[in-house]
Amino acid sequence: MKARVLLLIVTCIISATSWAQKGTDVYVDKDGIMRWGKTNEEVRAFGVNYTAPFAFAYRTAKQQGVDLKKAIDDDVYHFARLGFDLYRVHVWDCEISDSVGNLLNNVHLELFDYMLKKMKDRGMKFMITPIAYWQNGWPAPDEKTPGFSSKYGKGDCLTNEGAIRAQENYLYQFLNHVNPHTGLAYKNDPDIIAFEVSNEPHHGEPAAKVTAFIKRMVTAMKKTGSKKPVFYNISHSIHLADAYFNAGIQGGTFQWYPTGLGSNHELGGNLLPNVDNYVVPFAANPGFKKIAKLVYEFDAADVGRSYIYPAMARSFRTAGMQIATQFAYDPTYMADVNTEYGTHYMNLVYAPQKALSLKIAGEVFRTVPLYKSYGRYPANATFEDFSVSYEQDLAQMVTAQKFFYTNNTRTVPPAAEKLEEIAGWGNSPVVQYSGTGAYFIDRVTPGIWRLEVMPDAVWVDDPFSKASPSKKMAVVQSRARLINIQLPDLKDGYAVQGMNAGNAFSATADGTSFTVTPGTYLLTRKGATVGDLNVRLHNNIGLREFFAPGSSVTETYVLHKPLTAATEGDAYTVEANIITATVPDAVELYVYGKHWKPEVIQMDAGSGFTYRATISPSFLQSGTLRYYITVRAGGKATTYPGGIPSGANDWDFYGNPYTVPVLPAKSAVYLFAAADEAKLSRNWTPGTSLMPLAEPGRVELAVPVKKLFELDPENRQGKQVHDYSMRYFFGRQVAGRHGDIAKATRIVFHGRTKDGTPLPVQLALIMRDGSAYGGTVTVDVRTSDYSLALADVKPVSVVTLPRPYPSFLPYYFVPSAVSGFALDQVETLQISIGPGLTGAALDSAHELVIESVRLE
Repeated sequence: MKARVLLLIVTCIISATSWAQKGTDVYVDKDGIMRWGKTNEEVRAFGVNYTAPFAFAYRTAKQQGVDLKKAIDDDVYHFARLGFDLYRVHVWDCEISDSVGNLLNNVHLELFDYMLKKMKDRGMKFMITPIAYWQNGWPAPDEKTPGFSSKYGKGDCLTNEGAIRAQENYLYQFLNHVNPHTGLAYKNDPDIIAFEVSNEPHHGEPAAKVTAFIKRMVTAMKKTGSKKPVFYNISHSIHLADAYFNAGIQGGTFQWYPTGLGSNHELGGNLLPNVDNYVVPFAANPGFKKIAKLVYEFDAADVGRSYIYPAMARSFRTAGMQIATQFAYDPTYMADVNTEYGTHYMNLVYAPQKALSLKIAGEVFRTVPLYKSYGRYPANATFEDFSVSYEQDLAQMVTAQKFFYTNNTRTVPPAAEKLEEIAGWGNSPVVQYSGTGAYFIDRVTPGIWRLEVMPDAVWVDDPFSKASPSKKMAVVQSRARLINIQLPDLKDGYAVQGMNAGNAFSATADGTSFTVTPGTYLLTRKGATVGDLNVRLHNNIGLREFFAPGSSVTETYVLHKPLTAATEGDAYTVEANIITATVPDAVELYVYGKHWKPEVIQMDAGSGFTYRATISPSFLQSGTLRYYITVRAGGKATTYPGGIPSGANDWDFYGNPYTVPVLPAKSAVYLFAAADEAKLSRNWTPGTSLMPLAEPGRVELAVPVKKLFELDPENRQGKQVHDYSMRYFFGRQVAGRHGDIAKATRIVFHGRTKDGTPLPVQLALIMRDGSAYGGTVTVDVRTSDYSLALADVKPVSVVTLPRPYPSFLPYYFVPSAVSGFALDQVETLQISIGPGLTGAALDSAHELVIESVRLE
């Protein structure tokens, strides 16, 4: 009898479990894997955060008179174009709730509902975080908002009974809310696959209280009848991991900012070591193994290049992440000024190469096996169908059907006749295009392809520098350019027909080339029959769809930075981006040597907006090289620097030239000077000062370090590392000194220490492949030169700078192999306090004063 009862109970449990799996959209299995209820297949999804219905993005749209629903339509179309299949946001609860947690049916909620419907139409899924704990001001001052977060603040929301009750009320109402555009309550919408309770709670209470708080939040959500997995942030306060696992959650959320946040300038150098491995310290915890894992926010902040996102996606998959969303996609109507989150920059129109990199990262998430490891960089730069290259600033995916690339590539797809989808920037063996926007080519049926070309995009300022609504970071232009498409399925002389609204272009390709302007086109092979033009492509893309802002070039931009220095007798190439409303008639370089009259050199147009000219070695004599750039268009001349409205040779010209110091051969090459402190990657320390010296133009940087190791409140059990390191990318500033670098025999530190005893300081040179060589100099209280012979440098550890967040991620990068030291490959300086110290000195305060570091 007992056996029958036991069998009946077991059968009921199995049936109930089976029903739960089949009756819900997503479930978490016993191994902590999210699976689709209908197919039991692993969930793999990838996308972005996007904030148009809320906060600063919403206010900006209103100030500009933007139709927000139309703006959402346009950006969601670009999400489809980039292959995103998941959306996440921390909802600004302060804008859609009152102080006791009642949900407010206002314009923000209505726009959010509208946006979800538009994303559903594109096949996207959602992971929603109902509570942000954010106020709505950033980056501007906060507004007065009615919500409970406004009343209590984040800290009290985690501990105050009134605030906790308000959150319970709000979560219950939020999940029960019916989206008027879908007719579905959030709790019942099959495309909402999971909820995260709140955004980055940062608990500091005892474990029992934390568990009790989370349980109350989970209970409030489950009380709605929702069967969707509930996630909680477990990457903050990780000493509370067991408290999280004991609270009834089904998943944990993580974030990754591997290059820190808020550098206020574009970071240089190879940052693939920073994204080599995503290590979770409590990965062996039995509780962790039972829950699902996702990444609610990630970005390589302040990195403007396109090589890094697929490597991040690979590391996430190795760590067991099933979902990841970049933070944050800039609404197109404000992306030209990048005011929302200045340390991030993502938009298909204005940052096309980065957006294509994100598209490839999505493919990584959908194809790379969970938990599979590919070793360490640089060995893992090629994995499955993907590759990343810092040296070429290139990420690519190459299969028989798909060919995606972020920069010029020579890679030949394995079977061009089988290609179905191409997305790229620049030139490849299949497409040659001189524009600076992205393009997409999709096979519709045999012999018929859809081409989409985005406008040219140019960064006219550093997009990661201090932002303002009145400061343009990027512009776009719709310039006609030649495109050459070499697909076996098209052949010579294919027909070209404009498809998007207002695009009446019609032509026959000259061989495989034709002139194109931004828009969408149907390319038809001779003899092929055009069928239904209402057919939809992947992600529900229509043949006629297109969105891009119009040309925004209203002035001439001459983007040129002269080299910091050049060497006597070398040739000197001047390269500039010339962005004008119309194609210039001529661009001229006026070079002054020993004579008062300049030599005039025509600058040649290259790809995109690039112009180049080479100055002969005869002009590079010890002293100062001086030159101007004159742009001639429409019968007018404008000269730079300064945008002077005349030619450099005109009698009334009054401008100051570009200048380059020309140094005698074998002169020292300065890698870092204290005046460049603003671009030094390091953890800021109290008391840091930049002090002028008596000699004009000279300064020294004082860096006091109270402790080499300080306990991280977010990682209390972390390994103790007694080190303080600084990193400086000097690659651009020594571009004219390669000959002198090759002849260098020692690295010289000029400065002193304020320590009572001599201080060992490690100097290291990081090469393009991420490996580092260095050694230690002993610095005392005298301001002097302290040198290290380059013949004596050895492999040393590379510190991941800027320091990543979460802070539990590795402090040091360990490469798969160490290449031999090569001076022509060095581009970054690392200065470290810690190596060489022992005993009490490891726990003592230190102060290093730096004036410069040079090679000679």
